[in-house]
Amino acid sequence: MKAFALFIAFFATAFSSLADPPTLQELWSHLFTNAIIVWQASTDKLPKSLWIYQRELPRVFSATVISNAVVLASLEHKISPESSTNDFFYHEDMGPNYPCMIPDIFCITPKSATLSFSLPHPDTNTSNIPADEVLVQRAQACAAKLNVDLAQIAFKEMTSRFNQDENGNDLTNKRCGRGVYLSRKLDGILFFGNGEDVLTDGFWIEFGSQGGIRAFSLIWPELQRDKFQPTASTQEIINCIRAHKTIVLPNPDEVDYFARLKRLAGVKKLTITKITPYYGDGVLGEVQTNDEPPRVTMPFAELEAVADFGNSNDTVRLLSPILSSEVSRLLEK
Repeated sequence: MKAFALFIAFFATAFSSLADPPTLQELWSHLFTNAIIVWQASTDKLPKSLWIYQRELPRVFSATVISNAVVLASLEHKISPESSTNDFFYHEDMGPNYPCMIPDIFCITPKSATLSFSLPHPDTNTSNIPADEVLVQRAQACAAKLNVDLAQIAFKEMTSRFNQDENGNDLTNKRCGRGVYLSRKLDGILFFGNGEDVLTDGFWIEFGSQGGIRAFSLIWPELQRDKFQPTASTQEIINCIRAHKTIVLPNPDEVDYFARLKRLAGVKKLTITKITPYYGDGVLGEVQTNDEPPRVTMPFAELEAVADFGNSNDTVRLLSPILSSEVSRLLEK
């Protein structure tokens, strides 16, 4: 599932480093088992029902959209891809002695409805990056050139790119890129993620010094409404937490996620303080096989909570089903 690709990749990386990797069931089986769970989050603005969408793939990008994307990437004198159901990848010749995998600069993948560009060696200059409000306006103008209806997107988040030291650590005082994520909107609900850390529907673009374009990604499948499903009750969501059918999100730059999971087993009280609906591609708890793209776009929820250990508190974010039918499916597994 693309909306949860971050977590799939995270678990795969973490498990590969362990001599005797735990199963997911072992990871979750002690979470909040003995904790009192209290719901304090307001649900007044939650829809009573939400749509499940079918993704119509492949998405064939028009010749105009492709041409405009090539111009945004400043590659108009190098490539001229055609509108097609076939994948297109472009990378510059790095020479026979290039020591690493040659990165793709410009990609069109109709089966995932994705059009993307990324400079392999972008400028490290940290000066003269335009103000955020200017970058948001430029991002909207670029999205419009790719035939994105501005009424169907909303500014969600800014991202940052930093120069790194010799160990690959970000130098947070050396910002060389600033990204804008314009999330797709479905029935007023945004998509999960920030457009950079998770492959998710919408338009993400990164600018550098003097406002030069360093990278962008458009993910925009055609969607058709399929099923209109009732929203889960607060008790149903609590039941999912009790049954270990929710995901504890890693914190940004977390060093030892597994140690935090172990510590959360000792929580005495979990207070849900906020619930936010999001959309994502795929089904919660299921992983696509054979490199096939998801065929559905589903709503789910991010929960914010306070974990009370008795002598200290910690904030926790969880991913949870938000449809009553999805709660039933997960609890029956």
